[in-house]
Amino acid sequence: MPTWNEDAELFSLMKRELFTAVVGDVMDKVGLTHQFLPPKVQPLRDDMVVVGRAMPVLEADCAGQKVGHLDEEKPFGVMFEALDDLKPGEVYICTGASPRYALWGELMSIRAMKLGAAGAVLDGFIRDTRGILSLNFPTFSVGRYAQDHGVRGRVIDYRCPIELANGVRVCPGDLVFGDMDGVVVVPKDHEEDLIHRAIEKVRGENLVRKAIEEGMPSRQAFDRFGIM
Repeated sequence: MPTWNEDAELFSLMKRELFTAVVGDVMDKVGLTHQFLPPKVQPLRDDMVVVGRAMPVLEADCAGQKVGHLDEEKPFGVMFEALDDLKPGEVYICTGASPRYALWGELMSIRAMKLGAAGAVLDGFIRDTRGILSLNFPTFSVGRYAQDHGVRGRVIDYRCPIELANGVRVCPGDLVFGDMDGVVVVPKDHEEDLIHRAIEKVRGENLVRKAIEEGMPSRQAFDRFGIM
């Protein structure tokens, strides 16, 4: 069974051997049954894959640009602080906003790439789609919508636990894994066991695939390998 000494090795292993469905399956087996983000969160392009550490960001709706208790304009709240705090291998993952404006764009992608971030996952819209596609920056969202959040929302916190509408909880440092079938969150405390289980299952599935291709009935294949 493969091992890893650092995140870069882990991320490379996951991209090479795993996919979100198998990771979700092994989490179901150990009782972690609510780890997928809502199904509407999809990659900007089908071949995009994101693997990295969660840097959770909390957004909130507002009206106007002034922060009342400060009596000053701060149109994006602490968005710039959150963006500039990204570390190599981290995923900017944001929730909390209503679907009235975009949470991510091209210039944010450029800054994130400069900092070595692994991608962005938004429980909301993105904009500047052509620009992000040209950067090939792994970006997942619920869709595309150009309306800005400058006068409609602001980031109110980051590196804090967040919870999405479907009950998925994301903590700083959790493993975020996304492909064309969705985005799954692997709790950091469980990741070593779960990734080993997922790799074992994938390798078992390869044996099942070969058996079925050679003519074995699906029931017989399941009885022999316990995988389908």
